[in-house]
This record gives sequence, C-alpha cells and structure tokens, in this order.
Amino acid sequence: MDQGKASVTALGSAVSRAIHQLVDDDPKVFLDPVAVRLVESSAPGAVEAGMKKARGAVAVIRSRFAEDELAIAARQGIDQYVILGAGLDTFAYRQPQYAGALHIYEVDHPATQAWKRECLAKADIPLPSNLSWVPVDFECQTLPEQLAAAGFDGSRPAVFSWLGVIQYLTRTAVDETLGFVAGLPSSTKIVLSFLLSDDALADDERERKRQIGQAAAGLGEPWLTFFHPDELCTRLHDLGFAQTFHLTPEKANARYLAGRTDGLQLRPLEQFISATV
Repeated sequence: MDQGKASVTALGSAVSRAIHQLVDDDPKVFLDPVAVRLVESSAPGAVEAGMKKARGAVAVIRSRFAEDELAIAARQGIDQYVILGAGLDTFAYRQPQYAGALHIYEVDHPATQAWKRECLAKADIPLPSNLSWVPVDFECQTLPEQLAAAGFDGSRPAVFSWLGVIQYLTRTAVDETLGFVAGLPSSTKIVLSFLLSDDALADDERERKRQIGQAAAGLGEPWLTFFHPDELCTRLHDLGFAQTFHLTPEKANARYLAGRTDGLQLRPLEQFISATV
C-alpha cells in the first residue's frame, strides 16, 4: 500500500460485511450494524456498487469465526484483543457485553488508520475508551515495540486476529509476527486467514485465484504468500503453538451456513486457522 493512501482491500471487506446486513437472509451469519454507516462515510455508493457484483461469504465467516474464538477466550479471563491489519473492522464500535472488560488494540498501516479515523468521525461513531491505536508497517517496523508503546502487556495472554492480511506480506514478515505471538504466555491465541497454494486447489479454483490475484496486483496490493494447510499447521507447531484448528470450507459451511436459502457458501481459496500457545 502506498503511503498516504487507504487500503482498497480493507474497504472491500467492509463492503462485503455491509451488504450481508442489507441483502442476506436472517439470521445474519455476522451481525455488524456499524458496517453500513462506516462504509458509506468512507466511500459513498460503495455498498450499492458492491451489490451489483458477485458476493461471497469470506468476509462474514472469517469475522464470525474470529469473534467466536474471542468470546470463548474472554470467558476464560483473557482481556487483551489485538486486531492485526484492522482495516475497517468494527468490533470496537459495536462491542458485545463481554467486550467491556477487554483492552482492544487496532494494528494497521498509519495511512489506513488515519483514513479510518476520518471515516469514523464523518459517521459520528465515537471512539471507545478501551481502544488503543497501534500504527505499524508490518514490513519495516517491529510489532512488539509498537504494541508495547501502546500499553500491551506481554506478560499476560491475549487473542490476536489476523484476517485478510497474510497474503500481502512476505514469508519472513509472516514468520516474525507468528513467532512473536507464539512467544507470549500460555493460552494466547491467534485466528488467521490465509490463501491456499496452487497444489491445494482444483483447476477451477487455481484459475479463480489467478484472476483475483491479478486484480489485486492491479490495485497495487499484490499477493505474495500462500500456504498448503498442512504446511501452515506444521509451521505453527514448529514456532511454538501447542494446538491448531483448521476451519475448512466444509466445516465452515456446516457450522455457519447450513439450511440457508440465500446461497451463501464458502469457496476453498481462503481458509482459517486458530492456533493456541
């Protein structure tokens, strides 16, 4: 992402969540009443334009899965939540009852954070007192130092979400972040999404990946890193995570989309893992 410009993909994810609130059947897979207001303040007309395109379930499923895992951890007493590459994530602005005990850290590129703060102000969405902003460029700044400067306590466990980000980073940057999280106290958890490597995809999905990847590169946000699920799970264990859970598309469709009549289905390209120290 160029300095001074907001992330196009951050907006796209928020548009998908907003469309889900307006178009898809009830009950919603992911209830996000703030998304529509925030998107309209950041890019007027983006929701209407998005409705004319093919929609998918990725943005709503990954957010739902991450917040389900967070809720479990919060009930166990974990009170730090770090959103890596937060983009237009809205958790801090629609907090469920349990979130009041959390300290929430939004981590993102400085340009994206500046843009988001402007959008929140335009939408008249107040900033909660338990939110801290952590500006960081994953490729050239140290995440531990930036988090510590924002008040994060590395002596206590935390939950991290890292959604829709890994594919834009080098493997070195991915390993550095995962290694940092793996070095935190027991019970620390990370929920992440990743794109499959070609060897894990059928021919039609490889072609779909090629087309979407070309479009992302054309927007100045090229895809750099892909994983086979087995490879990533092994890597997580090697880094120090004791447990991993791979939410496959089949499991996600059965857990979140069974019996729906609006056609929402999760395709194989982007998948999700939770890993616990």
